[in-house]
Amino acid sequence: MSFSLDAIRRWPDIESPDLPAIDAADRLILDESAVARAGVGESKLVVIGDGYGALTLGAAAAAVERGTDAAALDIRVHQDPLTGEQALAANAERVGLAGTCRSLPLSAELVGGAGVVVMRLPRSLEALRETAGLIAAHASPDVEVYAGGRLKHMTLAMNDVLREHFDTVDVSHARQKSRVLIARGPHDGCDPQPRRAVHDGLVVCAFGETFAGTSIDIGTRLLLESLPVDIPSDDAVVDMACGSGVVAAWLARRHPELRVYATDQSAAAVASARATVEANGVGDRITVERDDALSLVPDASATLIALNPPFHLGGAIHEGIAPRLFADAARVLRPGGELWTVWNSTLFYRPALERLVGPTRQVARNAKFTVTASVKG
Repeated sequence: MSFSLDAIRRWPDIESPDLPAIDAADRLILDESAVARAGVGESKLVVIGDGYGALTLGAAAAAVERGTDAAALDIRVHQDPLTGEQALAANAERVGLAGTCRSLPLSAELVGGAGVVVMRLPRSLEALRETAGLIAAHASPDVEVYAGGRLKHMTLAMNDVLREHFDTVDVSHARQKSRVLIARGPHDGCDPQPRRAVHDGLVVCAFGETFAGTSIDIGTRLLLESLPVDIPSDDAVVDMACGSGVVAAWLARRHPELRVYATDQSAAAVASARATVEANGVGDRITVERDDALSLVPDASATLIALNPPFHLGGAIHEGIAPRLFADAARVLRPGGELWTVWNSTLFYRPALERLVGPTRQVARNAKFTVTASVKG
């Protein structure tokens, strides 16, 4: 078949000339793992951390070129961001490889019996530790793991983490500022478990990929200190981009009459938030869903939304993330409803909030962060 990695797009994630859908690390991982992948067959191939489908579809296309029927392929894939899953599905349809892969949680089902795992190295060592332990626990004893990334994001500590669960860790030659770590001989496997910490009586649980881990970042602290004392209980309060679920759990503990709806596109964040709300005994009043913004929430259905918006896309800071969330919050708010947002003061989000939501007032400010309340007109 005719396939080029250059056909991979980021859509429905933000697309921009300075935000590539693939990079040199994707190409190097595919090249380094090519012989191993051909030896095990794609039914035993697992892909973890694929950005927008380059690794998965590159492997699928190579299998088809070797004579494998595309309909027989069953590549198991885990991507933490929901937009990554959506982009993979869209790219697979576009290049004629729909149905060659399936998305799964980071679980035993994902890696069970795997002969080869190809993956992008996560930024977090805890996330890498969780993934390595899971592979060691459930993959084939002769599994080979090809974990790559850009040199600027790799550290020697990653080798050490892999050695906690594998006998050998080899290192590829660098190419175009990228490198691959190759791990063999799994041992001491374990399933991921959330870490826990307690802050002023609030239990915070977090898996490795979750922003801020088990801490409460200073922006979220300022938002919590600033949220209104009186909150209408007619509608569910929304914790948008909920991360570990700190805001949702704090609101439910402070206001026993409230129902809270929490959403995040990160699979790790959603698992963390569910663990957090259960650990605080408020799981009966909080619903946590994996969603891109608030696509599952009806128009004009909320009177208060709390938001600490992300501003990173992978390793890049990008101004386009928050406005997308502001616009969807505006759709979901009832007339007169309020979006309470905390943001790094250097980002100057107020004009976007005024334009997309409505009149915006400053509620609090410290040396780094600003809290605003925007009223839907």
